[in-house]
Amino acid sequence: TTRQGGGWALRREYRSSYRGAMNDAETLEAGAFIGTVAADAEIVPISVEQDLARELNVGLGDTLVWDVQGLPITTYVSSLRSVDWQRFQTNFFVIFPEGVLEAAPQFFVMLTRTAGDVEAGSLTAALFNGYPNVSSIDLTLVLNIFDTIYERIAFVLRFMALFSLCTGMIVLVAAVTVSRFQRIEESVLLKTLGASRRQLIRIMLIEYLFLGFFATATGMLLALASSAALALFVFDTPFV
Repeated sequence: TTRQGGGWALRREYRSSYRGAMNDAETLEAGAFIGTVAADAEIVPISVEQDLARELNVGLGDTLVWDVQGLPITTYVSSLRSVDWQRFQTNFFVIFPEGVLEAAPQFFVMLTRTAGDVEAGSLTAALFNGYPNVSSIDLTLVLNIFDTIYERIAFVLRFMALFSLCTGMIVLVAAVTVSRFQRIEESVLLKTLGASRRQLIRIMLIEYLFLGFFATATGMLLALASSAALALFVFDTPFV
């Protein structure tokens, strides 16, 4: 059957991997993960990341044909899995089993962490001297750039929050000032009816206490709802 959908999932070039088991950043959501098949298998079982499967509008048992350097490989979806893309490691949308892609053009990626810049420099020099065809990429600079960008964004957000708070304080003072004469009239009327100074203070405290409580609750609910909407619908991340 022909299905509609795909979008970006049909326009991209896939860099997939093969292995016999899932890693610690993956969780099996449906089906069965098959890690090994015979080299002459006519239909190869694959594991597809659930968001990609949703974008392609495919599910368990559906057939996909891959073009690997001009060689078509027929596969079927044997499992769906979720991937923690925030983990700093190599993760893939599609995982093939062992016994299929070993002869295909491929490259190897290894991630490691060093204690400091000196150790990183020594490791890079040793790689260049021992293995000239191996590329070494220091991601520290990339991470530092992202940290700088995020710090600037956070500063802007904090500045806007402080600006909004100051503006709210000005509006609150103006509102209290405008209603000052109304409060004086109410106090005079209540004193005429026999209310004491202590009762008037208690009435005002209770009134402003409830006003402040409801204003704070409303602001918190609006902030949480806005943050949840941004996280879920804009940044596509879980709301915490």
